[in-house]
Amino acid sequence: MQVEQIQIEPELRSKFESLLDHLKSMGGAVIAFSGGVDSTFLAKAAYIALGEKAIAITARSPSYPKAELEEAIRLAKLIGIRHMVIDTDEVYDPNYAANPPNRCYFCKTNLFSKLRPIADELGVRYILYGAIADDLNDFRPGIQAAKEQGAIAPLAELGFTKAEIRQLSLWLGLPTWDKPSFACLASRFPYGSQITPEKLQQVEKAEDFLRQQGFKAFRVRHHDTIARIEVPPEDFHRFLDPQFRITLVKRFREIGFLFVTLDLMGLRSGSMNEMLSLPIKGSSN
Repeated sequence: MQVEQIQIEPELRSKFESLLDHLKSMGGAVIAFSGGVDSTFLAKAAYIALGEKAIAITARSPSYPKAELEEAIRLAKLIGIRHMVIDTDEVYDPNYAANPPNRCYFCKTNLFSKLRPIADELGVRYILYGAIADDLNDFRPGIQAAKEQGAIAPLAELGFTKAEIRQLSLWLGLPTWDKPSFACLASRFPYGSQITPEKLQQVEKAEDFLRQQGFKAFRVRHHDTIARIEVPPEDFHRFLDPQFRITLVKRFREIGFLFVTLDLMGLRSGSMNEMLSLPIKGSSN
């Protein structure tokens, strides 16, 4: 096993070995592979444990940026794992497109229902995905869909946290060890706001612009004619530069946004979920 020359605690090394043993016992597995921190670590571990019996599958859809797809392909080659790209059509499911709070349930149902026939054709029993222990404390309707479709999350089962996965990813030489967390483009819309391929493309183009400008962590939240940009507070100073602001507004208006705003709370995961805890108008609670 090729690893970086860094130190990890014996307990964490033992935990990783337990993961490898668990994966080996499966005999083979299909891994839902997005190229994010967690799924890349899982794919690497599965490849170490299972070799050619591990197959990474990436779902291509309008909600998945082309830049992320290209990176997933590159990462799979780096790991050495067998890799397939399939097309999913969750965006055309009315239940998903209506963007209810449990939107991810319909997305994951669509994904795992497509992975099962592929796994059966390959003679593989297990479908794995990269949910981790941290996810169990958040609102994750996709986890219920995974259970219903028979997909399992070995990282969550063994209690791996994001911090542990980042440390082990660095130890394994994975470039994703410090990659910012990413969620699909559909997460950029307020619940109840209709999701369409055209709106998803707006968000993708806007985020591509920020990426080209050198930002590492960001979200562009889509509020109809308003783009709400989330970046870490340490990047706020960039928006004080007049020339940058002019260039940004010009590009965002070309994309289709009329107003461009900076969220002063900064970048945070799942900011759209904050709506779920707001009191209902007219309620005395």
